[in-house]
Amino acid sequence: MPAFHLAAFSSDVTPSPGHPLCGGWIEPVRGVDDPQFARGIILLGMGQPIVLCAVDWCGLRNEANILWRRALAKAAHTVPENVALQCVHQHNAPFADVGAQRLIEKAERGASSLDLKFYEKVVAQTAEAAKASLAKTMPFTHIGVGQARVDQVASNRRILGDDEKVRFTRTSATKDPKVRAEPEGLIDPWLKTLSFWNGAQPVAALHYYATHPMSYYGDGRVSSDFCGLARQKRQDDDAKVFQVYFTGCSGNITAGKYNDGSKENRIVLRDRIYEAMTAAWKDTKRHAVDGWEWRVEPVKLPPRAQRVFGEEESRKVLEDVKQSKAKRNNAAFQLAWLARQDQPIPLTCLDFGKVLVTHLPGEPFIEYQLKAQALRPDAFVCVAGYGDGGPGYVLTAKAYFEGGYEPTVALAGPQSERIIHQALIRLLKAKPDGAN
Repeated sequence: MPAFHLAAFSSDVTPSPGHPLCGGWIEPVRGVDDPQFARGIILLGMGQPIVLCAVDWCGLRNEANILWRRALAKAAHTVPENVALQCVHQHNAPFADVGAQRLIEKAERGASSLDLKFYEKVVAQTAEAAKASLAKTMPFTHIGVGQARVDQVASNRRILGDDEKVRFTRTSATKDPKVRAEPEGLIDPWLKTLSFWNGAQPVAALHYYATHPMSYYGDGRVSSDFCGLARQKRQDDDAKVFQVYFTGCSGNITAGKYNDGSKENRIVLRDRIYEAMTAAWKDTKRHAVDGWEWRVEPVKLPPRAQRVFGEEESRKVLEDVKQSKAKRNNAAFQLAWLARQDQPIPLTCLDFGKVLVTHLPGEPFIEYQLKAQALRPDAFVCVAGYGDGGPGYVLTAKAYFEGGYEPTVALAGPQSERIIHQALIRLLKAKPDGAN
């Protein structure tokens, strides 16, 4: 049997006092409730190494994602296409777009969205942690899979009326009891866990669940929030099993039905995720590993056609000192997205045969996760969203015409759904109708 090894790395990426949070749209760092990390694994033994990394940041867009992947690739002796770098998407966290920040710095009285020196520092530190982990790799012979329902966390935030238009938007913290009382809507209730084992000894566990991971934010208090805290609670259970958490396709999924934003509810939500992690672990079934495949599908998602999303209009907003800093910074994000159109976004898949892990960009709607699972009903399919955040929200085509918040800030057009679906078919080695 081939010798397969795993290296695990973790690096502190907590922003310092005064650093912008969520792209500069909310209060900057005033204090730290709990630290934020970049946590990942490196798989070795089948050609060039594979890196899977989750960062407790709001987003890594365009050049920020590309540069970080390059640094991890160099550290792991692989290529950037073999690095899946996803964000967990907490909001009291940095939102990084290097190109956008350079544009903001050139604009009159621009409000910073990112400290570039800090960004370079944490990228270097994460790469160094990844490099150092190669000196203490662990063999693995099996993978394990388990899943459990998550009780009262996820809900769809787009509540449609009889006219098929968005009637209510259920944000992460929804105070209106009438809106919270609406049905859960379309979600994926399952938390999935992929684990790596050396014989009967577990060495790492990767968890996947789809919800915006915020209980409350905007107060300047840095936190990994309830999903990161659940991950840490699992880590405290057994220090020998390295824990990583990936956020699934949550562009239209929040905890809003079950969360009014009260501070005590963070722990309630943490424990619900933790309980599902524990149950998925108990459900784990192991399978011997005889190898894996890593597939890459580069895609170009066309920019929005509307005038307001174009280069000329975005530059006007960026240069207008009378506009809010949120609108000006968002215009810079739009310009950075338009500038990277010639550079495709890699969609990737780690294929163990009956177990597949797919990595998607932006803030994809839950429909993409459910589609991936439907394409391979014969397999255990884990989906991580929040890779390269350049396109922002990745909607379904019909969502652009339903209204609501997401279409107002999505930077890629309705054609994206068809493009991503076609890429998923190839990534998952699926038939278009899911009949495998």
